[in-house]
Amino acid sequence: MTLDDARITSFVGVSDLDAAERFYGGVLGLTLADQRPFALVADAGPTQLRITLVGEVRAAPYTVLGWQVAELEGEIDRLVEAGVTFNRYDGMEQDGRGIWAAPGGARIAWFLDPDGNNLSLQSF
Repeated sequence: MTLDDARITSFVGVSDLDAAERFYGGVLGLTLADQRPFALVADAGPTQLRITLVGEVRAAPYTVLGWQVAELEGEIDRLVEAGVTFNRYDGMEQDGRGIWAAPGGARIAWFLDPDGNNLSLQSF
């Protein structure tokens, strides 16, 4: 086996597992396994996401976690209805939902989790 064949585990740091559970489980709809006091764990498709309790979250100025979705507009509408606000960036042409069309054909929209981690949805 090589790393090409290995399952990927992604990590996102959070400051409050209860707030993370409400957001990642309740708002985003991920099925979470409770591994408190250290983490919440979601098996999302072929990857695992560990939502890890950290002493201090240092939100990166770039996307730390994203999902490829089949119906971008529908997923954005669902999340907006649940209270999520999609980011707008100066100098980027984004449509009314906040979707940016990348030169390569991907369509991407960004939003923040409760700790300010930058997350994205994309479709092709």
